[in-house]
Amino acid sequence: MYKEYGYLKKVLDKHSKWRRDEEGGRRANLRGYDLSCADLSYANLSGAELVGANLSGADLSYANLCDANLRDANLSGANLSGANLNYADLSYANLSGTILEGLKI
Repeated sequence: MYKEYGYLKKVLDKHSKWRRDEEGGRRANLRGYDLSCADLSYANLSGAELVGANLSGADLSYANLCDANLRDANLSGANLSGANLNYADLSYANLSGTILEGLKI
């Protein structure tokens, strides 16, 4: 289970600045991170790197994952209801038991 909330918040804040092309912004690179059971509901992770990340049991409801790279990610048991997955790369992702209601694709 992911417990470093402060670090994740900093990554998301910098990613938000990056999306707005603001100074101090940086694309979120969470490759291989254990984000299991993390609350990422409504998070803007568009364009984020999440290759091989463990998002099992995570709440990604209504998250913006447009253009996100989720290749090889573990999304088993995650809540993706209402999430935006337009152009997201879900190649080889584990989607077993994932809640997929109301997806935007």
